Amino acid sequence: MPATHAFRRTFAVIAALPLLTLAACGYGSDAKDDDTAKVAAGAKKIDGLDSVKIGYFGNLTHATALVANQKGFFQKELGATKASYATFNAGPSEIEALNSGSIDIGWIGPSPAINGYTKSKGTNLRIIGGSASGGVKLVVNPKKIKSLKDVKGKKIATPQLGNTQDVAFLNWISEQGWKVDAESGAGDVSVVRTDNKVTPDAYKSGSIDGAWVPEPTASKLVAEGGKVLLDEADLWPDKKFVITNVIVSQKFLKEHPKAVEAVLKASVETNKWINANPDEAKAAANKQLEADSGKALPTDVLDPAWKSIQFTNDPLAATLNTEAEHAVKAGLLEDPLLDGIYDLTLLNKVLKAAGESTVDDAGLGVK
Repeated sequence: MPATHAFRRTFAVIAALPLLTLAACGYGSDAKDDDTAKVAAGAKKIDGLDSVKIGYFGNLTHATALVANQKGFFQKELGATKASYATFNAGPSEIEALNSGSIDIGWIGPSPAINGYTKSKGTNLRIIGGSASGGVKLVVNPKKIKSLKDVKGKKIATPQLGNTQDVAFLNWISEQGWKVDAESGAGDVSVVRTDNKVTPDAYKSGSIDGAWVPEPTASKLVAEGGKVLLDEADLWPDKKFVITNVIVSQKFLKEHPKAVEAVLKASVETNKWINANPDEAKAAANKQLEADSGKALPTDVLDPAWKSIQFTNDPLAATLNTEAEHAVKAGLLEDPLLDGIYDLTLLNKVLKAAGESTVDDAGLGVK
């Protein structure tokens, strides 16, 4: 099915949903500024900018940004233009920051990118690159759920109504032939929308029987005695699906393409370094998590969580298309109208210069 047709269904429901309903997997909504980046002596500013403001979540699925901050990849490419950072706990607050100019470029999940783009009628952001795939699992109480069929009749948490994992779980439920009301979560399975930061406690208390959640929440549940019943990657072709994208405000992209290119070059270099040095990269990401949040992840959570995430420059645009179709099928989306959400021109320029393969926008690129 052509991408344009996939998104030509309707628009009313997504417009009526509050921005919060399509939040990325996160832990709240407050941003934390971090302006400690050091500028190399003798470096020159890019595009005459004093700084480039970069946003990301304190999640391992945003490890490209975590590592690039911690190891100085962003600052290296930006020269005397200072890399400034803000961390977020939910998609809506990051979209609001992008819209207000509080950040210029951000790492974010597919659902808030879709929602932000749609609400602005295609005027506020572009997806300019990929960052991560995978890192989402169905973790259950093994005493109550021993097989996939046992999920029926149980209480399973997702991070938020309409968020990326919620849509994926609703689609999986439908494929089992079970019925659930998407809005209320009531039906053959009770879908309980629970903030990731409280999901482990909800699991410990027995108020939920499992959760379809991203890392590191999934591994936190395993550390509490949960069992991985399903890895979402197993449901996708080549076991790849978008979990984190890179977005930029259209205004900033138009006015400062050299700065955007520098950040993308740093992102590509970081992903190459992560994949070549997984243990060192894991430690760097955890160190930045500790710097941003005051708390590092314990080894029994960090190690399995890290193994389940793939870091990639490819935005996996075709899977974003499929995710949107799943949301439409669940009744949570009606015609996101996403033509033009991607502009991969600068990313492909960087990839070519690095001798790497270019990536595709699945027909949803700027014409």
